[in-house]
Amino acid sequence: MTVGLHQILDMWLGNSEKQLHDLFDMARRNTPCVLFFDELDAIGHSRMDLGRSSARNVVAQLLVELDGVETSNEGIFVIGATNQPWDVDPALRRPGRFDRTMLLLPPDAEARAAILRSNLRDRPLGPVDFDELARLTDGMSGADLRLACEDAAERALGEALRTSNVQPIGADQLRAAIAATRPSTAAWFESARNHVRYANAAGEYDELAAHLRQRRYR
Repeated sequence: MTVGLHQILDMWLGNSEKQLHDLFDMARRNTPCVLFFDELDAIGHSRMDLGRSSARNVVAQLLVELDGVETSNEGIFVIGATNQPWDVDPALRRPGRFDRTMLLLPPDAEARAAILRSNLRDRPLGPVDFDELARLTDGMSGADLRLACEDAAERALGEALRTSNVQPIGADQLRAAIAATRPSTAAWFESARNHVRYANAAGEYDELAAHLRQRRYR
């Protein structure tokens, strides 16, 4: 089950905690079950930053549900995704909770070529060198690649309307669209660099630090 913010967070005091409890109850009744929390930092934000906010109670409730003191979580596997891991409450990252971290980097050249093929699969397409396009899209996310494909399709459509002839999407349109698409991952890596530099005493971001060095983010 995918868990979104709208399923948990509520403006009324106590409702968020109840909805979180009900969610885990549903999972326990339907084991084996995988619970996937998207934007985990919004639900499990560090309590040091929350002051006396009622959001602290949501974090506390999540800790109770994960520990399963009064109930059994046998058969439940919990995964969380976030692009702000430094904002997640440290207690949530202790053993038995979200205790394993996996760094998901932007797609490599092979993956970028596959993503481009997928996004162009059902469109009229001329001769295209996907390996070349993959080299030109270094640092782009899947969303960036989809945007570039949409842009290229619009360029081909504009050409078709101008000439009154069906125009397949060609390499020139794709190159132009790629050149006009700024990788959205750059801003995130700039922010991540500061956290790695000043908040990596425990070594939890070593893998990210190695990637930043490789990519020459100093």
